[in-house]
Amino acid sequence: MGAVTLCAAAALAAPGARAADAPAYAFAADARAVPGATGTADAVRLAPGTTYRSTLSDAARTYYRLELDGASNTYVSVTAVPRSGAALDAGDGIRVSVQDADGLSCSSFDSATVGATGSPRPLTAWGAREIDAGRSLCRTAGTYYVVVERARPESASGQPWDLELAPVSEPPLARPGATRAPGAWDSATPAPPTGEAVDRPGGAGFATAAPVGPGAWRGRIVPGQTLFYRVPVGWGQQPDATVEIGSTGGRSADYVGAALSLTLHNPVRAEVESAQTGYGGTQKSAALAPVPPVAHANRYAVSAPVNGMRFAGSYYLVVHLAAQVGEEFGDGPYGVVLRVGVRGTARSGPGYAGESVPRGIFGAGASGGTGGHGGDLGLRVLAAGGIGAGSALLLGLAVWTVTARRRDAAQIRANAQNPTA
Repeated sequence: MGAVTLCAAAALAAPGARAADAPAYAFAADARAVPGATGTADAVRLAPGTTYRSTLSDAARTYYRLELDGASNTYVSVTAVPRSGAALDAGDGIRVSVQDADGLSCSSFDSATVGATGSPRPLTAWGAREIDAGRSLCRTAGTYYVVVERARPESASGQPWDLELAPVSEPPLARPGATRAPGAWDSATPAPPTGEAVDRPGGAGFATAAPVGPGAWRGRIVPGQTLFYRVPVGWGQQPDATVEIGSTGGRSADYVGAALSLTLHNPVRAEVESAQTGYGGTQKSAALAPVPPVAHANRYAVSAPVNGMRFAGSYYLVVHLAAQVGEEFGDGPYGVVLRVGVRGTARSGPGYAGESVPRGIFGAGASGGTGGHGGDLGLRVLAAGGIGAGSALLLGLAVWTVTARRRDAAQIRANAQNPTA
């Protein structure tokens, strides 16, 4: 299975591919197609643990329905995929929120935009309904709505964007926990891992993200393409990453600002931190700013990088090369190296009073909570002997991936037995 995956991913970045032919976003194979509604009365129900595919067709708001209990937190990520070659401005993107039956927002609108280059790429934003003792809104069981819209409705051209929606449910803690974010943490910028990079082509979406661990990983990318990787991070651990792009071998006076970007997403796909660099034909790198150790209480922090580090599980590293690079320096492909670090020793989790949906999404390397994603095994392999790269690590990551897929298949069967709409 691993060899097939590597060969298929390598084919996506084959030499001679043009920017206009950059591989498309890979939607989850089991994604259920649902229509977006223009009003709440016709909104289709979404259930945690099921991935959905829909469209955002125009400048109007699009609605989906949730039926929630009065105890669990619910997170809904929305990935929008603009058409390849679309003319976009820096502020074009999506906004997402969760609202109650009275139109009150349970979470602020989260937005994701294409940025300075205007290069079309998958954009992910999220909404949440959280049970927070400090808030009176959205605490009761009942009907809620996911609201999706363009970040700049006035610029919508009428061309629809495809959407992937992934709702997740987080159970409450078995016992009361801290209600303040942890204080001081090691914010020093670590040196990126060195050594020979191991070939590891990236996936084309969250569902096909290539599993990686600490070490250096080499891939190929064409202008306009986005690569997805995922790394298991346990409670108490800090992920860090740097991406490097190679030189073209020639000389050029041209320069593309914000040409290469690297974004860290947490297990519910919410953006945590991002970095970018321009490109002028010579090698460049972009490194994520340090993030705190994973802790349940990080959710009480105000700043997004800290607030997002609230779960153990699969964290995603998303690499995008702007389409404009192809216009200035050629179609590629370009060599990229992703250097990944995971600091700290995984410790036991906060102790949930039930299972997450999908099962085990917050369980990588944790005990006393939800298991799954092959987290314990995967993290033991990553930690054993300080392995950074090589065949043993790839084997451990393969086992972790197979375990996760088996768990996801079981969840899909359970969802099929309990229709949600």
